[in-house]
Amino acid sequence: MPKHLQRELDALQKKILSLSAVVEEQVRSAVRSVEKKDALAAKRIIEYDRNIDLLEIEVEEDCLKIFALYQPVAVDLRFIIAVLKINNDLERIADLASNIADRASMLAETPSFTFDSNLTLMCDKAVSMLRACLDALFKMDAEKALSVCLADDEVDDLNREMVDIVKKGICDCSEHVNEYLLLLSVVRNLERIADHATNIAEDVIYMIKGDIVRHRTGEKA
Repeated sequence: MPKHLQRELDALQKKILSLSAVVEEQVRSAVRSVEKKDALAAKRIIEYDRNIDLLEIEVEEDCLKIFALYQPVAVDLRFIIAVLKINNDLERIADLASNIADRASMLAETPSFTFDSNLTLMCDKAVSMLRACLDALFKMDAEKALSVCLADDEVDDLNREMVDIVKKGICDCSEHVNEYLLLLSVVRNLERIADHATNIAEDVIYMIKGDIVRHRTGEKA
């Protein structure tokens, strides 16, 4: 492999890992803003999303430049294809974090509303999946990426538990129907974040092994 290409690939890997760290913090901060009903923090999260959009464009442009200059093949080609897809999933996760922050700003308008939930646990599970799949990318570890796909079931279970909590809350406190529906939206966004983390893990498996495992979760990659 030409040294110039290797340097470009190394730089690209650093950028996608850096972007993932930023997106991870956006998700965590968004959930905290819900729990604390922190409208100011929610506003900062929403405003910062534009920076993530710009980073996503930068990574995409870098991928296209490498295609044009080096015409990579085999594992290098799969790596760039995977980065393009991962880049898109990370941008979507950031959008979902902004959605959560938007719900936080609305919940902040009703300070009397309180709720017991597994939001923090659900967030931790989703973020752990995101971190693990990017670690699998860095270490070229297909088995770790596969474990992320399997972990999605845990988030689905928490999602169902949260839906039950919301249903009970609506029945018991009809005056807070709107707030519980906002909470349900937060839960749905977290569940979708976990789905995007699963997509990333599947792309990592493709990059490493050349196997397309999408829609085959549960089978050995």
